[in-house]
Amino acid sequence: MKRRQLLTQLSALVGASALPVLPAFADNSKIVLGQSAPLSGPAKELGEQFRDGALLAFDHINQRGGVNGRRIELRSLDDGYEPERCAANTRKLLDEGVTALFGYIGTPTSLAALPLATNAKVPFFAPFTGAEALRTPFNRYAFHVRASYNDECEEIVQQLQSVGIKKVAVFYQNDAYGQAGLSGIQAALKKHGLAPVATATVERNSVEVAAAVKTILAAQPEAIVQVSAYTSCAAFIRQARHAMFLGNFYNLSFVGAQALATELGKDSRGVVVSQVVPFPFSGTNPLAQEYGQRAKAANRELSYTGMEGFVAAKVLIEGLRRAGNNLSSESLVTALEGLKDFDAGGFFINFSAQKHTGSKYVDMTILTADGKVRR
Repeated sequence: MKRRQLLTQLSALVGASALPVLPAFADNSKIVLGQSAPLSGPAKELGEQFRDGALLAFDHINQRGGVNGRRIELRSLDDGYEPERCAANTRKLLDEGVTALFGYIGTPTSLAALPLATNAKVPFFAPFTGAEALRTPFNRYAFHVRASYNDECEEIVQQLQSVGIKKVAVFYQNDAYGQAGLSGIQAALKKHGLAPVATATVERNSVEVAAAVKTILAAQPEAIVQVSAYTSCAAFIRQARHAMFLGNFYNLSFVGAQALATELGKDSRGVVVSQVVPFPFSGTNPLAQEYGQRAKAANRELSYTGMEGFVAAKVLIEGLRRAGNNLSSESLVTALEGLKDFDAGGFFINFSAQKHTGSKYVDMTILTADGKVRR
C-alpha cells in the first residue's frame, strides 16, 4: 500500500513538472507595458532619455505598492530607429501579452507599429512624435500626450513672422517624420502667403548633409527649419556656419534640445527649438519640481525628452488606476478617455471618447554656447 502511494505521489510530481511554465506576463501581480525605441544608433539619446524619464514615475509608484496593488514593468526593446526592427519588436511584445504599448520614439517607427497595435486592440500610448498621420483618421487605440508637429510649426512660423523673416528654407529627413514636418511648415507659411525658398533632405540615420547644405544656402534663406534627428541637424548646422550662413536655425521638439546642444557644443548658440512640455530645468511649476526631485534622487540628467517620458508615465499611471482591478486593454482605453482636465502638475491633459490628443502646449527655447537650454 505504501509503495502504491509513493508511486502515485511520484507520478503526480512528474505530471506537475511537465506542465507548461506560465510566462511572466501572465503574472497578475504585474502590469506589463511594451516599448520599442532607439537604444543604439544616432537617435539613442532620445530613446534612453524618454525611457529613463518614464521609469522615474514607474519606479516611484512601484515603491509605493504599484497601481491597484500591481507593479508596472516596462519592457524596452531596441529598434535603432528603424521601422522594420520596430515592427518585429512590436510583434514580440504583443505576443507576450502586454497591456499597452508605450513611448515609441519617432514617426516612421510608430507608423510601422500602430497598425499592429490596432489589429491586436492594444492601446498605443504617448508616442514621441507629433505626426498627423498617427492622429488622422481617429484611432480608438492611439493616445497622444504631446501637441502635434502642426502645432509646433504654427508657433515657429508665428515667431518668424514676428521678427519679419520671410525667406525660410526647410532641411528634412527623407522619411515620414521629415515629410510631416515639411507639410506642417508649408501649411503654416501658406497662411501668410509664403512658401519655402528651398528644401533639401538627409537619409534617416545618416549625417551626409553636404549636398543639402549647398542646395539650401544657394537660395540665401534668412532662416532654416530643421526636421531631422539631432546628429544630422548638428552636422548641417556646423557645415552651414562654416560656409558663413549667419541666419537662424529652428528645430521641432523631436530633435531633443539637450541631445542637440550636447552634440553641437559651443556651436549650439542661438539655435531655436520648439517644445511640447514645460521647462524642466527649474522648479517653476509642480511638474518640473517633481521631475527634478525624482531625477536627482535617481542621479539622472534633466532633459526635455526625459520630462516628456515622465509626463507620459504619470498620465498612463492615472489611466491604469482608474481602470480598476479588472484591468484589460479595453478597460484602460475607457479609463483614459475619462481623463478630462487631468492635472499632471500644472500641465493639463484632456482626452475623451472622440479626442485622443491630450495637449496643444507649445513653447519656444533657445540653445546657448555653453550647452544650456533657455526660454
